[in-house]
Amino acid sequence: MTRAVAIVEPGGPDVLRVIERDVRDPGLGEVRLAVRAAAVNPTDIALRQRGDDAMPPPWIPGMDAAGTVESVGADVERLAVGDEVMAAVMPRRPEGGAQSELLVVPAASVVPTPAGATLEQAATLPMNGLTALRGLEMLGLEAGATLVVTGGAGLLASYVIPIAKLRGLRVLADAGPADAELVRGFGADVVLPRGDECIEAALAESPGRVDGVFDTALLGRRMFPAIRAGGGLVYVRTWDGDDVENGIEIHQVLVREVLERTDWLRELSDLAARGVLVLRVAATFPPERAGDAHRLMEAGGLRGRAVIVFD
Repeated sequence: MTRAVAIVEPGGPDVLRVIERDVRDPGLGEVRLAVRAAAVNPTDIALRQRGDDAMPPPWIPGMDAAGTVESVGADVERLAVGDEVMAAVMPRRPEGGAQSELLVVPAASVVPTPAGATLEQAATLPMNGLTALRGLEMLGLEAGATLVVTGGAGLLASYVIPIAKLRGLRVLADAGPADAELVRGFGADVVLPRGDECIEAALAESPGRVDGVFDTALLGRRMFPAIRAGGGLVYVRTWDGDDVENGIEIHQVLVREVLERTDWLRELSDLAARGVLVLRVAATFPPERAGDAHRLMEAGGLRGRAVIVFD
């Protein structure tokens, strides 16, 4: 038996419990991890609030895990017992997500942790890193193009900005006055004001309008006036309109489609080891205090991720 954080019914943070459950052995193409750290992301808040109609509770949240390889499937050669690794996990499956002391996942979703990073730090990287890579791929911007990143001080934006800079993009990102230097440190060429002033400031910096927006702040259609015809907007939640609106292509990132991109996970690990991506842990919590981690996330303003740590 092993412990896991569980959502026993839709609701507030008080519906989170620690349960004990059996975890099966890994099959072909799978590994079983002894999880040390699992990040708390907005998608976990959504699962807690709304549940999952496709499966009965309890639901195990979490899309990011870091720990050690506990056992491997018979055909797995790339990973070995004892390796320190990070993994991207889909929680909306019968076995649930990352916030479990033992976790079976496809080997393709597991790579070594970044050199020099703690397991807690590594647990902040896989899901948001894959989201950043997928969104930039969908935009398909060439070197020299101009990209606006909204929510510039957030964790996802902190990965999007430096990766975009590596690809030769000019990056404008919004931030409040207290976070302006932080966002410049991520690599933003220009820091824009937050809110409605962001659009006017973006147009002042790029009079012909920008080539794309990576909308981590979920501003949605409010950003349309800043985007040129034929440009694109990356959205990280459900989009309620068409694939193309006002001549702007809408790219909805579904990270579940790329959880087994081993090459991308390796790239992210390398970028973090080189210091291009900064792994930020806002606070750590034992599984028994998962509700407090959710409350901290919902309060807003975090500059990193809350992480569940299993001793």
